[in-house]
Amino acid sequence: MARRHNLYLVANMPDHQPCPLTTSPSSSCPSDGRWQFNTNVVFRSDGQLVARYHKLNLYYEQEFDTPPQPEIITFDTPFAGRFGLLVCFDILFHEPTISLVERGVRQLIFPTAWMNALPLLDSVQFQRALSLGANVTLLAANLRFNQQRMTGSGIYTPFSATYHHARKGDLEEGRLLVARIPVLDPLWVGQSMATEEPSSSQATDSGHCHQGSCFQPPTPVSPSTPTFISYMQRDPYTFVLLNETEGKLNVCYGTFCCHLQYRQLPEGNSKELYALGAFAGTHKVNGSYVLQVCALVRCAGLETSSCGQEVEEAETKMDFLLEGKFGTRYVYPSVLASHMVLEQPEHLEKTADGRMTMKHSNMTGGLVTACLYGRMYHLDPKRP
Repeated sequence: MARRHNLYLVANMPDHQPCPLTTSPSSSCPSDGRWQFNTNVVFRSDGQLVARYHKLNLYYEQEFDTPPQPEIITFDTPFAGRFGLLVCFDILFHEPTISLVERGVRQLIFPTAWMNALPLLDSVQFQRALSLGANVTLLAANLRFNQQRMTGSGIYTPFSATYHHARKGDLEEGRLLVARIPVLDPLWVGQSMATEEPSSSQATDSGHCHQGSCFQPPTPVSPSTPTFISYMQRDPYTFVLLNETEGKLNVCYGTFCCHLQYRQLPEGNSKELYALGAFAGTHKVNGSYVLQVCALVRCAGLETSSCGQEVEEAETKMDFLLEGKFGTRYVYPSVLASHMVLEQPEHLEKTADGRMTMKHSNMTGGLVTACLYGRMYHLDPKRP
């Protein structure tokens, strides 16, 4: 196919690899003497196999093995320079995603079978957020599997987004996305490749850490405090309600705080509840990784217990400025509007001390989520 159409082709498939049988208890070699990996393969325009990447971060994939060593795999093209490879759940972890970025790779290819996880990790929402936050191009191809809520693919650059997100009732099996985008590979365009050094804000005092988390849990809420705890994607967020049509709010999870300035523009007679939430700690369900998150979300109902639940539609537009001071430089911004529509933040600013600000106005649809999703890779549990 690659040769016939004179193109580079990336495909995802299983790959069998022989491994050394040993009696060592620490050996990862299965009893039949072979590994089976979740694999990306790359064919260049003459049909030659030029790259193969084995997925590192498995997500309930009992049929696959974890490679014994992380792989950082790239391939070069004559038309756009260098590309890096990752698969699905890999996108949330330092290896291989951030290792590729830190090596100067600005163009990533991402086959995935992503189950939409509103309100923070819808497929196109986080694809766009990664592209913006890491300043990379991401070519994302998602499996279409409605029964498992797997929809949403796109071509993302720091400046643009071409995407498709199927919704309930859509009968089409898929859609081809085509876009002309700029080349970001610095070597290909004749610039020097630079690798950022870890920021000083990543330093931590291990004396304050406990079980993989260096954050204090939220303090008990007294009756006079207008905050409440509600679970969002199974993490206990501290929330505060937006009780006015405009104003300023702060909410903290321990010592990590989020700030919001907002003005609501409700449509018609709609009455929708919104809340500002903060979380800092180790997410321990469906994987284990450390987060700092500021999120403005539409609640599913008019009760505080509905804040953090999945919502796909909203009518209330909002002008806002969302801000947090993060202990990491890896913060991924997103604005998700009604019916899975992405909005490009009007202004993003990151300061040397870790402060991240996202400003947006003139929304085209009702606000579902505005999020600053910080990943504390350096605090993640160590691999066995």
